[in-house]
Amino acid sequence: MTPRDDAATATRKAQILDAAAELFAHHGFYKTTTALVAKSVGVTQPYVFHFFRTKEELFLAVLDRGYRRLVHAFSAVESPPEELAHRMGCAFKDLLDTHRNEILLLMQAYSIPEPAIRDEVKSKFDEIHRTVGNRFAQAGIPDASGEAGMFISVGLLIALSQILELPRLLPWYGQE
Repeated sequence: MTPRDDAATATRKAQILDAAAELFAHHGFYKTTTALVAKSVGVTQPYVFHFFRTKEELFLAVLDRGYRRLVHAFSAVESPPEELAHRMGCAFKDLLDTHRNEILLLMQAYSIPEPAIRDEVKSKFDEIHRTVGNRFAQAGIPDASGEAGMFISVGLLIALSQILELPRLLPWYGQE
């Protein structure tokens, strides 16, 4: 393969992930099919299977992409200690604005009872907690692990309010 072929393949794979994120977000894990993803992208179902052997593998790839974006965003925040949680919250809000489907899927994927998905989500949230906790500890925030848990719980509440379209759950959200 040439570099141009590699770039086209990477682009097509990204298109499949984008379409899958949107379809999973709108139809859920069980009602989204790989045929629906293929149709959305304009490729054949076997082409989707070229990249992802199963629908579960495709879903996990969407979650992983959202997870990597989230961890990167939290790790990249530069802030004085007293503003760290707020600025990390702003980074989360920015991701909701730019990669809404991936982030909301990540934040609610714990509700899917498939063992492989549940195990992966547990692992991802453990790593998110560790990342946030380490950032808080490095900033000298007391009870960094507990504060990381509270930070994540607010993120889950924000996701819930977004999914249910109930902004009154968070009257303070969005205020700078």
